[in-house]
Amino acid sequence: MFAVIKTGGKQYRVAANDLLKIEKLEAKVGDIVEIGNVLAHGEGENVTFGAPFVDGAMVTAEVVEQGKNRTVIAFKKRRRQNSRRKIGHRQLLTTVRIAEILLGGAKPSKKAAAKPEAKAEAKAEVAAEAKADVAGKEPKAKKETKAEAASGEEAKAAPLFKAPKGEPDDLTVIKGIGPVAAKDLAEQGIITFAQLAKLTDKDVAKIDEHMPFSADQIKDWREQAKELAKK
Repeated sequence: MFAVIKTGGKQYRVAANDLLKIEKLEAKVGDIVEIGNVLAHGEGENVTFGAPFVDGAMVTAEVVEQGKNRTVIAFKKRRRQNSRRKIGHRQLLTTVRIAEILLGGAKPSKKAAAKPEAKAEAKAEVAAEAKADVAGKEPKAKKETKAEAASGEEAKAAPLFKAPKGEPDDLTVIKGIGPVAAKDLAEQGIITFAQLAKLTDKDVAKIDEHMPFSADQIKDWREQAKELAKK
């Protein structure tokens, strides 16, 4: 059985267990989301179309990952105006796995399952508290969860590059770098024209992976920085 659904302004043909990237949904990894906008469903040559949606039809999906798409560059230039504008957009995406195609108002049978690690940690904490109660002692403070530890490590993560000593350059002079982008680059240790000019293709790939800038953007900034570094 297949269904045609509409979400994020786009239409998708899906079947059970299909892996799909759609525009961002407000849900956590492991959650079950319901998509009620079913335009059509069928099996083989028997297809039912909605007007515009099929009454009582619904598709459920499990959230697998929250991420971003590649950066799309929008470039505008006016002839004989010495004016150009270059901006990038990086669409937020949610990767889902189709769980069920439900018809006639049927209710979803699958619910968000608790992660095995979370279950094991919960059982260990309960066992430790029970043991402490039997021994007549105060239970130990709960250990930091893996999610909290990960967020703490991320907050303490070292910048991608080591900032040189001395006064930083005004990176906003480079076309395409605004105050926000300059601040993001500074947080990752890039503060001078010379640094940008000396970036290798490997460095460009690292920035593309960890920051909201595309490789094309960074290479364009690198070329501009080479000219500015000579002055």
